[in-house]
Amino acid sequence: MTIASRKFSSEEWEARLGEQVRQLRLHRTLDQQQLADAAGVSIGSIKNLEQGRGSTLKTVVRVARALEREDWLAALSPRLSISPLDVLRTSSVEPRRRVYRKRNA
Repeated sequence: MTIASRKFSSEEWEARLGEQVRQLRLHRTLDQQQLADAAGVSIGSIKNLEQGRGSTLKTVVRVARALEREDWLAALSPRLSISPLDVLRTSSVEPRRRVYRKRNA
């Protein structure tokens, strides 16, 4: 099974991302404090991110930008080539407007 076809848990993704951040930081000969300063986050945030212990989206964005890896962010938000509104407009089925739940008797 290839990495691309394997389903990772959230914890596994956090660990993988943290390891990539750590490797890139070391490749750029930055210590954790230098990266924290460059990203405008605390050193604790860097440690948590690198150890896969969770992080905020704001921290991930700031660290990716500080490491000049905005391509990581672009990969998370690709441009839509098909507009969902165009799909609805051309669809012959009337979209549901409400979802009804069964009432308890």
